[in-house]
Amino acid sequence: MRAHIWAAALIASLLSRTAAAEGLSPQPPSSSAVSLPAPTVSSAKRPLPDYDGRGPAPKSAGDIALWVPRIVLSPLYLTTEWIIRRPLGAGVSAAERAGLPNILYDFFAFGPDHKAGIIPIAFVDFGFNPSFGVYGFWDDVVFRGNDLRAHLSFWPAGGGAEGRTPSWIGASIVERVHFHKSSSIEIKLQGSRRPDQVFYGIGPNTLQSAQSRYGVDKLDLGVKFDFPIWRGSKIDSGVGIRAATFYDGHYGGDAGILQSVSAGVFPLPEGFARGYTAQYSDVLVALDSRRPYPAAGSGVRLEAQAEQGSDVRQSAASGWLHYAAGAGGFWDVNENRRVLSLSVLAMFSDPLGGRPVPFTELVTVGGDIASPGSFPAPMPGFFPGRLLDRSAAVATLRYKWPIGPWIAGSLQGAVGNVFGEHLDGFDTRLLRFSGAIGIETDSSVDSSFELIFGVGTETFEHGGQVDSFRLALGVTRF
Repeated sequence: MRAHIWAAALIASLLSRTAAAEGLSPQPPSSSAVSLPAPTVSSAKRPLPDYDGRGPAPKSAGDIALWVPRIVLSPLYLTTEWIIRRPLGAGVSAAERAGLPNILYDFFAFGPDHKAGIIPIAFVDFGFNPSFGVYGFWDDVVFRGNDLRAHLSFWPAGGGAEGRTPSWIGASIVERVHFHKSSSIEIKLQGSRRPDQVFYGIGPNTLQSAQSRYGVDKLDLGVKFDFPIWRGSKIDSGVGIRAATFYDGHYGGDAGILQSVSAGVFPLPEGFARGYTAQYSDVLVALDSRRPYPAAGSGVRLEAQAEQGSDVRQSAASGWLHYAAGAGGFWDVNENRRVLSLSVLAMFSDPLGGRPVPFTELVTVGGDIASPGSFPAPMPGFFPGRLLDRSAAVATLRYKWPIGPWIAGSLQGAVGNVFGEHLDGFDTRLLRFSGAIGIETDSSVDSSFELIFGVGTETFEHGGQVDSFRLALGVTRF
């Protein structure tokens, strides 16, 4: 009954305010009007009682340890927190409230249960031609567990010399069949034509000032088997054939590789003149104690991989062997996917036979920030292909934190470099530093979004000055 009385009082109060706002005089109450008790003034909100009598939850070691990197990295923390994470989180929340994800999903996806769709994509890596294109997907084609993925990206013109405007294009199609317990078999065909790849020479002491451009036409057809075995552990193996043809390249005012060779900046790299067609087979074994998302991200990872290739254009003795090993420790400092990691990685490339390894099959350092399911990409502050030689060693300290669903921030610093055969000539004075901060997604093995700003230095022996800058934004590129 009291609830009804209070409701009547509230309605009467609203009517009275509405009449006053419209310049009307409310009718005086009749003698038969109900006399309502005056509402009591609400008191201040009382503190939450300690119902279980155990007091506040104690601070964990992770909560306490977080203060150290927060103080040391407070400028970067404020930048990532208030310029990246909070605005992005607010934008995601506003988009969800407006139903924008569903609107876009319904627009770009179609078919029964929205199992197929076409999505526009773009990637801009300053210092290279940008790319624009489409990404298509189709799940459960013909039968359940058979998925198709396709990419098409292109750029119609680049800064060619002598009035030329060389275009580039990249495309791929993947069919993946899933089996019991997430095992899968994948068939992939990928091809690309790019006139703007970078080359600086081979070895640990190459200079940024030696930057030149070459073009490459590549075609890769392969079959891969993926066998998850325990938590994040897996075994991957595959076979395929890869072909590459090289030519003089151009971008902006940079010299073509042939111009730099003529000027004596570096010798013509092995394999440039003739290209190669290689049959290859590879295997990766990873032991990873981390559980899948959204479980806490603490654990360790040990990884070894190898790839054997044979150039079928040349004699049977023309081939190479890539192999690498890495180890990493990952600490989720507060059990909320804020992960601090330290990893080390060593990579090698050896000839099988009397001919040297083609330059694009050497060990390379530099590239994209995202490396789904594995270690952080080695030294992403440098352009892809910035450092080339027979071996490399890299150590990376990284902090990764969640920003939104399937989106994470990444802050990392790394030291390393390339060296000669089996780390021949390794010297701490020849190491370089790479630092990068960015955003990445890790929800798909087929495409990922990344935003990265990175820097790289010359060798410490050369002064360690920053001379490489990287800014990239967009979805998976070729």
